Amino acid sequence: MHDVRLGTTDLQVSAIGLGTWSYGSDWGSVDVAAATDTIHRALELGINLFDTAQAYGFGKAEKVLADALWQRVQRDDVVVATKGGLRMDGTRVLRDASPGWLRDGVEQSLRHLRTDYIDLYQVHWPDPRTPPQETGTALAALVAEGKVRHVGVSNFDAEQLAELGRFVQVETLQPPYHPFRRQIEAEVLPYCAIHDIGVLVYGPLAHGLLGGTMTPDTTFAADDWRAQSPDFTGDRFAANLGVVEELRTFAAWRGMSLAELAVAWTLSDSAVDVALVGARRADHLDGLTGGADVKLEEEDLEAIDRMLAPAEPVGGPAPEGM
Repeated sequence: MHDVRLGTTDLQVSAIGLGTWSYGSDWGSVDVAAATDTIHRALELGINLFDTAQAYGFGKAEKVLADALWQRVQRDDVVVATKGGLRMDGTRVLRDASPGWLRDGVEQSLRHLRTDYIDLYQVHWPDPRTPPQETGTALAALVAEGKVRHVGVSNFDAEQLAELGRFVQVETLQPPYHPFRRQIEAEVLPYCAIHDIGVLVYGPLAHGLLGGTMTPDTTFAADDWRAQSPDFTGDRFAANLGVVEELRTFAAWRGMSLAELAVAWTLSDSAVDVALVGARRADHLDGLTGGADVKLEEEDLEAIDRMLAPAEPVGGPAPEGM
């Protein structure tokens, strides 16, 4: 698997990164031993970028990641990205990119990750209640102190990127992107390409829809967010599974798995540097990482677009819905 330079940073990262959202309990109960094995398998496959967040269980995922990584590698061997700017208010998750909470979040993440610095610190969601100048100034201070090496954001649109960029150098963006969710193609990806902002996308397998194991009878645990999502139940789910079968047939014709096709499609846009994949078991990574080195030709992409024409959009949860 090849490495890429992430935006204007000095970070050389694998074209596939491991996302750890599922280790924070939003996808159901967490098997720590299986998660540890998965992280170790990722290292064996050449993955050196690991993405987590304070809000993934508010420390749970970061601790699982740290425990697994430091069993096998030294700090400088990997790139650790985390996110902040969400906090609990009773049972609600709130957006909070205020200077005080961001600083608290960085300190908590440093402790949970058992590290002296964070390679990439990302504002998890835009916060309409905190002025961008306050957020940007706080992030710049954390960089100056050496606690954060590079600043990024997640789930921002082009206008929000530009506004925050007035007050701190925003070097990366982490948006959702997969064949069933393509809104960023219109404005966000072109903006990132023009400004050399590194893009690491999450959800390239459409939150499991393109993993190759779902059927119309698939159900989810009550504490898995997909159990409450209309995208994974009923007629919409069944219709999209029909599209998935067409994609699976096409992938087999091209000599790859469905998951490899999804990764290859995601990385086919030149503005996208990294596909962040989630995996709860080590074998979920098998037959997937090869997609990073597959080049889809123009006729392949056109054929995929025709298959996707009847597809229903698939989204994901926002903090307020968790």
